Amino acid sequence: MTVKSKLLIVEDTPSLARTYETHLKGEFDSIEIADTGAKALASVQTESPSCILLDLKLPDADGLDLLDRWTRDNLAAPVIVITATGSMSIAVDAMRRGAHDFVVKPTSAERLKVTVKNALDTFQLKKVVATYEAEIDRSDFCGIVGRSLVMQGVYKTIEAAAPSSASVFVTGDTGTGKELVARAVHEMSPRRKGRFVAINCGAIPKDLIESEIFGHVKGAFTGATADRVGAAQLADGGTLFLDELGEMPIDLQPKLLRFLQLGEFSRVGEGTMRRADIRIIAATNRDPLQAIRDGRLREDLYYRLHVIPVALPSLAERGVDILLLAESFLERFGREENKAFTGFSRDAQEWLVSHPWPGNVRELENLVRQIAVMQEGGDVTAAMLPSRPAPAAASSLSATPGAHMSDLPPASPAPDYGCEPLWLTEKKSIERAITLCRGNIVAAAKRLEINPSTIYRKKAGWESSTVPDTSF
Repeated sequence: MTVKSKLLIVEDTPSLARTYETHLKGEFDSIEIADTGAKALASVQTESPSCILLDLKLPDADGLDLLDRWTRDNLAAPVIVITATGSMSIAVDAMRRGAHDFVVKPTSAERLKVTVKNALDTFQLKKVVATYEAEIDRSDFCGIVGRSLVMQGVYKTIEAAAPSSASVFVTGDTGTGKELVARAVHEMSPRRKGRFVAINCGAIPKDLIESEIFGHVKGAFTGATADRVGAAQLADGGTLFLDELGEMPIDLQPKLLRFLQLGEFSRVGEGTMRRADIRIIAATNRDPLQAIRDGRLREDLYYRLHVIPVALPSLAERGVDILLLAESFLERFGREENKAFTGFSRDAQEWLVSHPWPGNVRELENLVRQIAVMQEGGDVTAAMLPSRPAPAAASSLSATPGAHMSDLPPASPAPDYGCEPLWLTEKKSIERAITLCRGNIVAAAKRLEINPSTIYRKKAGWESSTVPDTSF
């Protein structure tokens, strides 16, 4: 037995209690005997056992009542019920109420040892599975919705980076959620009691961005009618998020670099140096190395900030997350609009999964908000979704002020895949079914009317072989 700790025997017959103790004395570090329900409760509260043998007939309590209480309290130990011959219905009831297993008295030493060992091993396995589900298969992480494997990796990086004071550099297309990542790092860090201050370097005029970050004194420039506290000072003790770092003027970057190195800065128009203790998280939707080659980003600043990189995937790469995000947005916006939506129909789900999402999560969020405002509730169908634009029409509309998704022309005919290899068409169909079923292989196989083992075999073949498996 791999787990050795405390066994609690709840039995009011001394001879039976001593017999159980003798059978199991080599399996645990300590064994405690409680001959009443009150003593059993007190023992559990004092020190949580690793296993409990529970007789259901006690002088001051019903063993099932104790079991109910421990189940409600999420007792971190398996409970094995001891029952008399002919009381199988009671044993079954106990199993339904949270008992792990039962033994019928009198029982042999071997039978008791095997039952206890199996209970401990199974309970430990359940804890491992629960830990996996909580830490690996998370669908909501600090306000970030996503269950895909690529997002699980992002969550792990955030968890590892948060306790540190090192700079974090987030990359990803527009609309992928870079600020959500920055906020998650802040909220999980020791700086969470300080302020989180966000500055979008691309949204502020170039002649004002230094003032926004470092502040200014009255009279520093035309329009500076009073002293202004900048983001660096506001974020003292907290986190400063610099979004779209590549848009920061090149002549301001040395001052930011000095601030990163020394923690010192001066307001615009002021000679006095000030200090601030902040953590900087930077983000960009451009290739930072290309920005360095183009002379728009200082190399030394980049490497000063690029300590912990976080690369966010596009929404199209996140597969199963598309429907998860859509349902999350529909629930939120439906609640805001006081409308009862029941979800997305199958044809709407297929539309969502197959859409390319050039605007990423932000595009999906805006689309679902539009639906929540314009529709009355119930099921969201494909008829409520916009027609797909042809590429040329999409680019011209995006540059036209006031253009709306509902104005887009009908979708162009679907491309003809008749000339592509059969295995590729098959692969696309299987991957689409897996996405529609939110990663559930069994459900995807049922929808495709094939055996789940076929999907596992083919996935393994795609990943490890250059010769596709075309057999069913």
